[in-house]
Amino acid sequence: MPMFMLLLSDDPSEYAEMSPAELQAVIERYAAWSQGLAQQGKLRDGQKLRDEGGRVVRSDGGKVVVRDGPYAELKEIVSGYFLIDAADYDEAVAIASSCPHAQSRGSIMIREIEPTGE
Repeated sequence: MPMFMLLLSDDPSEYAEMSPAELQAVIERYAAWSQGLAQQGKLRDGQKLRDEGGRVVRSDGGKVVVRDGPYAELKEIVSGYFLIDAADYDEAVAIASSCPHAQSRGSIMIREIEPTGE
């Protein structure tokens, strides 16, 4: 079965004014959603990424340059990911659409993972 990566992006400042109870409710919605996927045999992995930090590595004139990232001027950052199994993009979109992230102010990029010849 094809594997897909769901890349979750959002503006972490939107969570700054939430109460601890509100944040806990958000965490519980994601936990329930991911547990449901796991019970269906669709979830391979998923993690929240730290809001701060990160590095960007790129080539600049043949030299590898490392910069801090994400940058403060960016509103949306990649905040987490899920690896899922889905029959095709239609099923991956249906799974992503059911994610709590799709119900909030964030966005989800869906990419199929190239098979490795397993």
